[in-house]
Amino acid sequence: MAALGHRFPFYAGPKPTFPMDTTLAVIITIFLTALVTFIIILPGIRGKMRLFWLLRVVTSLFIGAVILAVNFSSEWSVGQVSTNTSYKAFSSERISANIGLQVGLGGVNITLRGTPVQQLNETINYNEGFTWRLGENYAKEYSKALEKGVPDPVLYLAEKFTPSSPCGLHHQYRLAGHYTSATLWVAFLCWLLTNVMVSMAVLVYGGHMLLATGIFQLLALLFFSMATSLTPPCPLHLGTAILHTHHGPAFWITLATGLLCVLLGLAMAVAHRMRPHRLKAFFNQSADEDPVLEWSPEEGGLLSPRYRSMAESSRTQDIPLSRASSEACCEEEHSKEPDCAL
Repeated sequence: MAALGHRFPFYAGPKPTFPMDTTLAVIITIFLTALVTFIIILPGIRGKMRLFWLLRVVTSLFIGAVILAVNFSSEWSVGQVSTNTSYKAFSSERISANIGLQVGLGGVNITLRGTPVQQLNETINYNEGFTWRLGENYAKEYSKALEKGVPDPVLYLAEKFTPSSPCGLHHQYRLAGHYTSATLWVAFLCWLLTNVMVSMAVLVYGGHMLLATGIFQLLALLFFSMATSLTPPCPLHLGTAILHTHHGPAFWITLATGLLCVLLGLAMAVAHRMRPHRLKAFFNQSADEDPVLEWSPEEGGLLSPRYRSMAESSRTQDIPLSRASSEACCEEEHSKEPDCAL
């Protein structure tokens, strides 16, 4: 083995890794492109409404990007430990490394990085993913990892999430990911409806849909927390250390965004009841801008605009005159009668 540089010939080398998940990169790129586009047309907005408009756009794009990004994130439950552990199967050589575990809604991601990276005459920097989304076979992916000769710590953690593992982590996290992902898709649909309602000047219903967006995000967190606590935690021994997991960035950013949506939705509902004109001014939707649009408090105020039809607008209207004007008109008609008789 010395001629081979202490490297087993049947082990594949580490794969080149992208700095971040490609799906998240695509989502972030799309929303950043939309934001740049809105910023480009920002100078066309007049007056102080420019700041309000930019605030609305940034807030809406942030909420939509978060809902999509966390749905594909692998950092709902994370853990990391530094330990001295075995490197390859059937070998007594040990390495010092940082081992990370990220559990998402659709699978797990396991990282292994040596400290230092160069040990045993090779680069120790692995990033392996195993998925259980619909249509994916986790056990098959684990078998492929065994065939490739993935390092021992990665295989140990991946084995804990197999369907046949006595820990039951596969069923636990797969169930949590299924219901959490479905709830987040409903929240994303509510976000789309919020933008539609606001653009149609139905602000109170837009506030209600924004409130529903936040509620569904909080429900997603509830489903994830309940499903992951159904079974006692499974100990993950890596060398001389134990890997413990906790809620990751995706969980906390979803919580923050859900609370933000709830607060904004409640604020819009209260503003519609207390200060409707201020609310419409913030959204740049004033009834004075369109003379054809009349607001009738009896018909629902800001929610039920009354449109005047073309026939009604062109119809001759009888305008009542004062009593003095009516008498003057009658005297003028009587003075003209003799001329008509001649």
